[in-house]
Amino acid sequence: MRAIYYDEFAGPLIVKDLPIPTAENSSVVIRVMATGLCRSDWHAWMGHDSDVGLPHVPGHEFAGVISSVGPEVVKFKVNDRVTVPFVSGCGQCKFCLRGDAQVCPTQTQPGFTHFGSFAEYVQIYNADFNLIHLPDDLSFETAASLGCRFATSFRGLVDRAQVLPGEWVAIFGCGGVGLSAIMIAKALGAKVIAIDISPSALEMGKEVGADYLINSDEVDPVSEILEISGGVDVSVDALGSAATASAGINSLGRLGRHLQLGLLPSNTGTTALPIGRVIAYELTLLGSHGMAAIEYPKLLSMVASKALHPELLVTSRIPLEAGAIALANFAERSGAGIEIINP
Repeated sequence: MRAIYYDEFAGPLIVKDLPIPTAENSSVVIRVMATGLCRSDWHAWMGHDSDVGLPHVPGHEFAGVISSVGPEVVKFKVNDRVTVPFVSGCGQCKFCLRGDAQVCPTQTQPGFTHFGSFAEYVQIYNADFNLIHLPDDLSFETAASLGCRFATSFRGLVDRAQVLPGEWVAIFGCGGVGLSAIMIAKALGAKVIAIDISPSALEMGKEVGADYLINSDEVDPVSEILEISGGVDVSVDALGSAATASAGINSLGRLGRHLQLGLLPSNTGTTALPIGRVIAYELTLLGSHGMAAIEYPKLLSMVASKALHPELLVTSRIPLEAGAIALANFAERSGAGIEIINP
């Protein structure tokens, strides 16, 4: 099979011929039909993720068709259309058994703990527990866009922050995560403020539902947010930086909730935040690390009912060779939306 491959962090990214994985025990092998290019893949390539070993094939949000099944798999068969959360649980620990596989202590993640989906084929472990059947009318590209950014935003806003109709939500960053969060917050009935430095990203934020747009390259976003809302109920850092995380917290009103979706890599492994405000305003700090397979029917039902339109976030489609170039240049990426690789 052909796959995007690297053998050193921040090193050359090439398209290489590799052996097709074998379905063993409770695993399946999936023919990848579409896979999303995500900032997390760039973090892995840069060496920011301790789970990633070398050599490596990145890619973690995808959809496809099962090409082979292990002897212990009973719920899925060859040619089934499927997708999978980027976190695959063990299915046996207390977290998996209560429906929280996204925090499974022995989780596996394609593109992090093992070879991922920037390839023609990918292996998924504990398939009966982790795979999701796709409706026939849901395209592979739309399904791939749900696997990380959309699902993480969905669980973060619906289950973690528990956004209510009429609440103010400020979303920092209008990339794939942020645009997903805008769309979901609007579907929940919130009033949404979108913040970014890119005019094109902000325009796309408006197209998917943002009520107010703030270019943080031109004005102080915190002052603008406080002027508009008096202090939001929920702030979302969909980018992942000390600056956007702090701005999100400082934008909250009293008893507000801050939702951290973007990764915050640093040399020390910690990030300075305005904890004084957290204490004085009794704020709540929340994280969202994907969504377990058991929770997907709730998301898919909102897609089926047209309450959510994740297909609008897919802005380009590229082959593997172009995907390798795009991954290397992700930090300089100026476009909004989700880029799909078709292996």
